[in-house]
Amino acid sequence: MVAPVRNKSVIAEARQIHFAVEMIELGARLQLLQEETSLSRERLLKLYKEVTGRSPSKGMLPYSTDWFISWQPNIHSSLFMGIYQFLAKNAALFGLELLIKSYRLYLEQISVSGEEPILSITRAWFLIRFLDAHMLQLTACTACSGQFVVHTNELYEDYVCGVCRPPSRAGKTRKSASLSDTLPAEPCKVS
Repeated sequence: MVAPVRNKSVIAEARQIHFAVEMIELGARLQLLQEETSLSRERLLKLYKEVTGRSPSKGMLPYSTDWFISWQPNIHSSLFMGIYQFLAKNAALFGLELLIKSYRLYLEQISVSGEEPILSITRAWFLIRFLDAHMLQLTACTACSGQFVVHTNELYEDYVCGVCRPPSRAGKTRKSASLSDTLPAEPCKVS
């Protein structure tokens, strides 16, 4: 007896492949692709190898809300969420298309500033999920009125963001810190 043929839409499958390829090009992990597409693991592995020329990285996905709260990741995460929410509200996008377009705009903004992107597409995906699950929320900075990612259910009455009030060691690298440690200290001259 012949098994019944499932009604598979070639267009729907092509759309899934298109999204998977875009996400692979942006650096998405295999687990994210499995979660967000209907393609089989074997198909995604072949696609990943075809697009990147290598096997996908192994290991667990980064799963911590704390990463998004530390100084520099918080600024990048908050920028991404601003873009994401703007597109969700004004561009009739949703799902993977919204994630991909938001992430591309984030990369564009970061490259214009001359900085390196800190937020990966996988972390951006987790950020959205954490916000949807109410593990994180956006809170307005009292100094600049920007919306920043914070833990849910904490007190943020007088919240000041990391842009307005950076931590004391913000922007200092080990190299610049070690150089300044070797330079002789000069007394401050007041005239």
